[in-house]
Amino acid sequence: MEQGRLVRRRREERQRTPRHPASPGLLAGDRAKALELTPVSRETAERLDAFVALLVEWQRTTNLVAPSTIPRLWTRHIADSLQLVDLAPGARTWVDLGSGGGFPGIPIACALTDMPGTAIHLIESNSRKAAFLREAARVTAAPAVVHAERIENFVVRFADPVDAVCARALASLDDLLNLAFPQLGKTGTIGLFPKGRSAGVELAQASNRWAMHATMAASRTDADARIIVVRNVERRAGAP
Repeated sequence: MEQGRLVRRRREERQRTPRHPASPGLLAGDRAKALELTPVSRETAERLDAFVALLVEWQRTTNLVAPSTIPRLWTRHIADSLQLVDLAPGARTWVDLGSGGGFPGIPIACALTDMPGTAIHLIESNSRKAAFLREAARVTAAPAVVHAERIENFVVRFADPVDAVCARALASLDDLLNLAFPQLGKTGTIGLFPKGRSAGVELAQASNRWAMHATMAASRTDADARIIVVRNVERRAGAP
């Protein structure tokens, strides 16, 4: 009898306790929406599941993403990252500047794992975040290579050919082009930079200092957002 009362009491306590805002049940709907926006293979979805579980675990002690975005983790971060893959078909060597919590680099690496010769280079100077990125690469078995150093140092020393350079929520387009110019100035490299409503303004400002072929692609995750796509970047004569 006493054991029966104890079981009922524990059941009632569990019912009264709110679920963690990133519990699998509460994220399921957002996951389904994200994978509808950016469909992936079953194997890629499993890798992403492992990544999300790890991020939620580390988020409790390390600020990897804005806490307010956790309930929309899949659409706000995963799908927003995955949509870049289709904008650079055939790209195998990527450089993700300022990877932070792994976006967009880790989802891209998960999506391209089965593509031979793929390498996603994640640049992150924060040692704690770099440790998280290494663990994310391990648990997903994705072809991600973590460089725990400043972007300025990496772009100067990294001499391998690069197909695509990306960065998300890092800096203005003008500053991004300045940081990434050692790679973007090479023929054939594409730059992919997700931006919000200010995309047009940032592109106009950057054009004062940079000559380039630039387009803006619509975002699948935010009707007001755009992805700035740049190629053939050159510094204008006389520009600092």
